[in-house]
Amino acid sequence: MPGPGVVVGASVVCPHGGQVSAVTANSRVVLGGAPAVTQSDTFPVVGCAFTVGTKPQPCTTARWTAVATRVQVMGQPLVIQGGSGLCLSAEQAPQGPPTVVSTQTRVVAQ
Repeated sequence: MPGPGVVVGASVVCPHGGQVSAVTANSRVVLGGAPAVTQSDTFPVVGCAFTVGTKPQPCTTARWTAVATRVQVMGQPLVIQGGSGLCLSAEQAPQGPPTVVSTQTRVVAQ
């Protein structure tokens, strides 16, 4: 499924409203002026307030599972808006999918 490539600074949220950011080593490939994000990059989550019963169980990281199949950045698949992923707690418990709210729109990948 084609979608705009995700970049550092894109608005991405966990299922509970926490902010997902991208930490990338890529500085060579830019889309719309910002570094492109790949599947192998790190995606920390901050501000997730999810609680199970009385135990806080916030999302701490996100991982992307469905990414661009035809476009790679430095040998790694590009993360795209509309791709799927999974937010995880500190114990690696699945919490639900992250959502790309907005990103650059000039480059669309498949």
